[in-house]
Amino acid sequence: MRALAVEDDARIAADLAAALERAGFRVETCGDGQEAWFLGDTEDYDLIVLDLGLPGMDGLTVLKRWRAAGREMPVLVLTARGAWQERVEGIEAGADDYLPKPFRMEELIARARALVRRAAGRGGAVQEAGALTLDTNRMTVAVRGVPVAITALEYRLLAYLALHRSRVVPPTELLEHLYGDDDAREANALEAVVARLRRKLGAGVIGTRRGFGYFLEEADA
Repeated sequence: MRALAVEDDARIAADLAAALERAGFRVETCGDGQEAWFLGDTEDYDLIVLDLGLPGMDGLTVLKRWRAAGREMPVLVLTARGAWQERVEGIEAGADDYLPKPFRMEELIARARALVRRAAGRGGAVQEAGALTLDTNRMTVAVRGVPVAITALEYRLLAYLALHRSRVVPPTELLEHLYGDDDAREANALEAVVARLRRKLGAGVIGTRRGFGYFLEEADA
């Protein structure tokens, strides 16, 4: 899953990126409102963590522009301004959740995971599809109750398929959400990850609809 952390304090931005990476996100960062607006308007993210006090363009204006343009990605707003009126203003501008500074990183991660699940129409932390069970809080995977050890990249792929398991996900979409701008996005690399997962998980977990993409099998083969 792909996240954008918008924060002009370099230390906080680094902490955010590290925590989100540990939670299974592929994270990009920026510290300027103009750049944030452009990225959110032109790239697809599963989550944006947005500070309101930004140089160039304030976060509230950035958020309003995204929503006016029809951009519907989940946005978790951060701000040092904790007055309830400002929280209401942020939510009315289109924020999906609101966290005042200072905050505990554990709470931010819990809220981030919940936002991503809700955006995909999946309320619970445990996602099940056929033989596969994926716990998005513990970041664990099991097949027919047997735990399977996977890499961070493999987890991101499975988590994305699990959250979008009602449809076939095109390879281009998977590449967009698994890798950041600095990574090579090649179909061969994606095929290699899927092949490794199939060896680990066994047959009948990840399906392919040729010419369309990948999906999780809903029946236990």
